[in-house]
Amino acid sequence: MFNLRPIAFILSMTLSTLAVLMWLPTLLALWLGHHQGFQEFLQSTLLTHAAALLLFIIGRREHIHLRVKEMFFLTTLVWLSVCVFGALPFVFISHINFTDAFFETMSGVTTTGSTVLTGLDSQPLAILLWRSVLQWLGGIGFIVAAVAILPYLNVGGMRLFQAESSVWSDKSAPNMAKHIVQLYLALTLLCIASYYLLSDMNAFEAVNHAMTTLSTGGYSTSDTSMNHFSTAAHWVGITFMFVSGLPFLLMVFSLQQKNFHLFKDAQVRGFFVLIISTALMLSLYLWLTGRYPLVDAIRVSLFNLISVITTTGYALDDFGHWGAFPLVLFGLLMVCGACSGSTAGGFKIFRFQVGIVLFSKQLHLLMHPRAIVGQRYNGRHVSDDIVRSLITFIFGYFATIVILALLLTLLSLPPQVAISAAMTAVANVGPGIGETIGPSGNFAGLPDAAKWLLALGMLMGRLEIMTVMVLFFPSFWRN
Repeated sequence: MFNLRPIAFILSMTLSTLAVLMWLPTLLALWLGHHQGFQEFLQSTLLTHAAALLLFIIGRREHIHLRVKEMFFLTTLVWLSVCVFGALPFVFISHINFTDAFFETMSGVTTTGSTVLTGLDSQPLAILLWRSVLQWLGGIGFIVAAVAILPYLNVGGMRLFQAESSVWSDKSAPNMAKHIVQLYLALTLLCIASYYLLSDMNAFEAVNHAMTTLSTGGYSTSDTSMNHFSTAAHWVGITFMFVSGLPFLLMVFSLQQKNFHLFKDAQVRGFFVLIISTALMLSLYLWLTGRYPLVDAIRVSLFNLISVITTTGYALDDFGHWGAFPLVLFGLLMVCGACSGSTAGGFKIFRFQVGIVLFSKQLHLLMHPRAIVGQRYNGRHVSDDIVRSLITFIFGYFATIVILALLLTLLSLPPQVAISAAMTAVANVGPGIGETIGPSGNFAGLPDAAKWLLALGMLMGRLEIMTVMVLFFPSFWRN
């Protein structure tokens, strides 16, 4: 049914990339010595190289042609294979079971940021670097998927961006991919320099936090996350988390054409308005309730809101202790997400905006049944096919959260923990709500079955639900 040779070839290229990146913590462990995990990392690296070589031999061919079914299958398989081999260093060095290792890797590759590791301040530096590399790789991987694969598969209304991503179907596709990677690298280097020169981070901390900031992943080198660093580091994080929530393809176009097309985009404007309006409300609340001085209230509000909206998941204080209003606000924003084509997860701004367009059209038709009302978003016609795809995604998205939360309650998790864990997994945010999995806790204490369910939720959320859900239908596997 499936043409396995091209699938094996692409998997070999993916694992080769993973193995090359695995040399970074391997060489760091060799340089540091003193039980930093060199042998374990070397073993993991060689195993990954061997698997990549075997798949290359099986799948080697001159031309690659994938059908739609094979693209659905391959997209999920790439993420799963990276998680399996990316988990090896955690098993060999941290001596945790494969469930925890797979959960940590899935959280990293999907840039969710939930963790089962404790004592980060005393973990081997190579392990900390590997966590950051996984998130950095997952960030650029999802950008490519969002602009090249998901619009073609018409997942979740992503065909709205077919015009922007059409360059991927002609000879300029490699150049566009190169430009996006170059921009991602340049922003990473700029973020490293900003953390190192403008804040109290040392070089190692700056490198790790730059990778997890640009990928909107949220892994930190300290158990206290960004509370460990100065206010200057917070402002650097605010800046680059916001940039990472913007559509990278539009950023490339704007830089190439030297215009301000990026700021004319409806998604970008909506993203900006959402952050400013919610930050203003929360800042005033924290200031008027006497929790922070006004300047600190603005900084803490902006940081936490951008961290949640972009699904980065950095922790700066525990917003679970701020009262009912912030708790409900963060719960609602947890599923929001930033712009499509960014490294952020979540529901995405454009789906809310398209929903408002359809809602306004329906209200107008109720008042004027014979009127002819178009449905346009961002200057483009929204076809009925896109509307159906969008409605299907919305149903699948919230059904996934509900079913996941119900399954977690069957594992004896308290309702608040189950609901927030399901939301944060599917939205790829990171921390949940409550003492157990909130900004001050982690997921280590959850049952193994809950971790596997949440890992599935992370994968489904990162790949826009339908890409994975279609694999559960028997008709998908029939000829």
